[in-house]
Amino acid sequence: MSKELELVKVGYANGVAPGFPLTDKEKWDMVEVAAQKYGEFLTALGCDWQNDPNSSDTPRRVAKAYVFDLWKGRYDAMTEITAFPSDGYNGIVQESNIPVTSMCSHHHQTIGGRVSIAYVPSENGKVVGLSKLNRIVEHFGRRGAIQEQLTVAIHNAINKICEGNLGVAVMIDATHNCVSCRGVKHQGASMQTAKLSGCFLEEDAARAEFYKNIELSGRCHK
Repeated sequence: MSKELELVKVGYANGVAPGFPLTDKEKWDMVEVAAQKYGEFLTALGCDWQNDPNSSDTPRRVAKAYVFDLWKGRYDAMTEITAFPSDGYNGIVQESNIPVTSMCSHHHQTIGGRVSIAYVPSENGKVVGLSKLNRIVEHFGRRGAIQEQLTVAIHNAINKICEGNLGVAVMIDATHNCVSCRGVKHQGASMQTAKLSGCFLEEDAARAEFYKNIELSGRCHK
């Protein structure tokens, strides 16, 4: 299922790596090569990392972090997600305040924020376990990203997995370290992106309910 959910060209920072999903051996081989190259990068920046006790293992640490954490969504297949019959339920299903941690493809700085996801199953459609929405966010977030495409990727996955849905809505509210720590250096600025389809795009009531639920969830978490 993982490959069927991908929208981006293989090899791009916000897509999967060539050979996806990678075996453990392939990932550890990648760590070794990446560590060597990152050491060369530090050297090019005038950093004597090999003799600096605080930096001597930095190339390997950074390589491991990318392969097994920061970009793991490029290398690991998403956990299998089973969809179940909706048993006649055709109301809104929504989860808000899902944490997302990603990385800007441009400057490799952190993107951090919250995701809200909603869908409306048809009476004969499919629903998924609530935590599976979190897993979808993790899978697409843990790679290089631009927030606009990440929003679309999450929406596309929900739309395909929840077969027979009447509409899907995804909103991301996130801060970008590439804005706060470089360039204009503006702390606290956040970016909102949304992708709506079906009833959320066509019906005012469904769209209003989606955003109202986000507002109510925000109050509960203050």
